[in-house]
Amino acid sequence: MSEKIEPVIDLSAIDPERYEQHARFFPKVSREPIGPSFGPFVEVLRRVQDLAVSVDAPDGVYAEAAALAERLAALLEPHRAPELQGPAGRAVELPGRGSLLLLPWQTAEAGPDGVAMTGVFRRFHLGGNGAAHGGVLPLLFDELFGSVLHYAGRPISRTGYLHVNYRKVTPLERTLAVRGRVDRVQGRKTFVTAELRDEQGEKLADAEGLMIQLLPGQP
Repeated sequence: MSEKIEPVIDLSAIDPERYEQHARFFPKVSREPIGPSFGPFVEVLRRVQDLAVSVDAPDGVYAEAAALAERLAALLEPHRAPELQGPAGRAVELPGRGSLLLLPWQTAEAGPDGVAMTGVFRRFHLGGNGAAHGGVLPLLFDELFGSVLHYAGRPISRTGYLHVNYRKVTPLERTLAVRGRVDRVQGRKTFVTAELRDEQGEKLADAEGLMIQLLPGQP
């Protein structure tokens, strides 16, 4: 499991009253308390994802693994819950907020001046020739931009566009850092920028995005 990071968080730009007024038009995502077993559960599933795209096994091994996966699915199925119930995506203390969809990165710093996250791209994220798949970088930047808006005190918004510049090959299994910030605000529009760098500070990619404030009743 990834080493736990104690993030430096500045909540000074967040106005709870303003958020409550806006959130009545949008489902409010609250932090979900978790027990001690959920984090290891998510981590072992991430390990299974890594193995699923990397093993070269006899067919009998795949058959046995499929049977075990069916048993796991049967165990979990009775506990299926609707959106905004359950810890996945709301366990903010876990890498990727405990969601298998999100990359297993952790927030290092967050506040009105921006958000910094650290993490690795795993074997599951392989594109080819040892490099992370180009499609996972926009996922990382999009998650980061949502966090940037939150800590900057901006209203709930959706992504209008996201443009990524790939500067260098993004490696797997190496600790990387991404940092984003609000560039400017124009009415309902918030323009954001970010950079992804390696441990030596070399820029691997950068991104710019437009986040558009939702109007009342917009999903």
